[in-house]
Amino acid sequence: MERIVTIHIEKLPEGFYLATSDSIQGLVAEGRTIAETIEIAKDVAKKLIEAHEEQIGTLSSFTDNFDYPLVIGL
Repeated sequence: MERIVTIHIEKLPEGFYLATSDSIQGLVAEGRTIAETIEIAKDVAKKLIEAHEEQIGTLSSFTDNFDYPLVIGL
């Protein structure tokens, strides 16, 4: 089953990116690029959901329709 988790990504002064989430307490991921940070956040989110499935039951399930922010570097 797929779940939708919203993450917040910010660029740190050191040049790394930090991902956190209001949806999943304890989700913190850091990477050198946005793509790397997202991949790490996916792994962390999956582990947290599996460990605390009964407490995180409020996450939306994946449907055939959803919005996705497409980031384009110029």
